[in-house]
Amino acid sequence: MSLPEGLAQVVSDFAEVEGQDKLKLLLEFSDELPDLPDDLVESAMEPVPECQSPLFLHVDAADRQRVRLYFSAPPEAPTTRGFASIWAAGLDGQPADVILAVPEDFASSLGLAALISPLRLRGMSAMLTRIKRRLRAA
Repeated sequence: MSLPEGLAQVVSDFAEVEGQDKLKLLLEFSDELPDLPDDLVESAMEPVPECQSPLFLHVDAADRQRVRLYFSAPPEAPTTRGFASIWAAGLDGQPADVILAVPEDFASSLGLAALISPLRLRGMSAMLTRIKRRLRAA
């Protein structure tokens, strides 16, 4: 599976830890979710209802060689924030064709299936699906 450098690093980070340490790593990612720029209002963001917690995203594909991704998730939703932060770390600033090539089942490569409910993992996949949908529509 060919991944952009940032996502490949995330997979590597998760591969280096086991069991509950994978959850701790996910929580560390949740603390690193970038703040929204002041000029981006949440009403301009798209909800991702498949996520168990409120999550909103915005895909700025004006420059298809450097797609910008923005996420909003409440601090009391650390799993959802962690997933959003992984996408931000791994895909923000990447070309559209690179993002579109990320496998739909990427979430399974993190090794979280035994630790997190399938419903939550589907939320992470739903974020990628919506990002790709926006890129195809742009």
